[in-house]
Amino acid sequence: MTPKITRLVKQMLKGENVSLSRIISQVENEGSQVPEIMKLIAPHLGKAHCVGITGPPGVGKSTLVDKLTALMRKQDLKVGIIAVDPSSPFTGGAVLGDRIRMQQHYLDDGVFIRSMATRGSTGGLPQTASSVIKLLDAAGKDIILVETVGVGQSEIDIMEKTDTVLVILCPESGDAIQTMKAGLLEIADIFVVNKADNPGSDNFVRDIQAMLELREPSWWNIPVIATQAVNDVGTEELHKQIQLHYQALCKEGRLSQRRQLQRKQDFIKTLERKLTNKLLRSIEQDGQLSSYIEKVEKGELDAYSAADEILRSESLLNDWFRQ
Repeated sequence: MTPKITRLVKQMLKGENVSLSRIISQVENEGSQVPEIMKLIAPHLGKAHCVGITGPPGVGKSTLVDKLTALMRKQDLKVGIIAVDPSSPFTGGAVLGDRIRMQQHYLDDGVFIRSMATRGSTGGLPQTASSVIKLLDAAGKDIILVETVGVGQSEIDIMEKTDTVLVILCPESGDAIQTMKAGLLEIADIFVVNKADNPGSDNFVRDIQAMLELREPSWWNIPVIATQAVNDVGTEELHKQIQLHYQALCKEGRLSQRRQLQRKQDFIKTLERKLTNKLLRSIEQDGQLSSYIEKVEKGELDAYSAADEILRSESLLNDWFRQ
């Protein structure tokens, strides 16, 4: 590792936000220094409470994050925010819509906001989000808020990376029952019905509560909180429930279980990503591998048979792993 990176990591561990920002850029670009960076910060992990905020677009996730951050800062908690925005179709970068709604926190040294682009990820979070969460943890943030891009039903990645998951819905977001059936019911630790001053919100809350009653009894009774984020109504109760969930996780021994699962999933996803990237590079450079693609493209060989032939070829696999 270069002395510059080592110095930046040391400064980041002391809580310097500028150094933190530069290290995050290194991790997002998946440079060669990343393994050493993650090794250096490993002893400093596990102190932050990580909260995921997900739900369909337009339900007010960013406004809720803004209000929750203000409440947490009143308790003198250091807050890290990862705001995942859609990728620009031109540059691949984040559109930065979330930052516009969090302007009041820019000048607060106790709040660190990082916008990240999805970069083609379909699970609501970019592939490097897990590493960025670790960096915020190591940098001394007490609580980390991770707001997903808002693609809706496919955002299950958040469950594998955070301790507490908020699912935000509103009366105008469509059929609540269909939304629940799609999987959000399984990942929520707290349901939030935002824009609760809109018509039909009371019925909406009751629908969700009725669905929750059909579930098997659990160690945690999932609350349904009605909020009006724009008017700062219900946010204190939501903050209280976030704290209660974290306390329950610790008391029941569930926090260590969740984090063990998170580490396992992180390892599998990292290995999968590295192997995929290695394979794609090999296909470009290896004539024998590329010949299989040509055969599949021309219809001379089906995809399954081509894959099986490659996996059965010891010499091909040995050459690939040596690269």
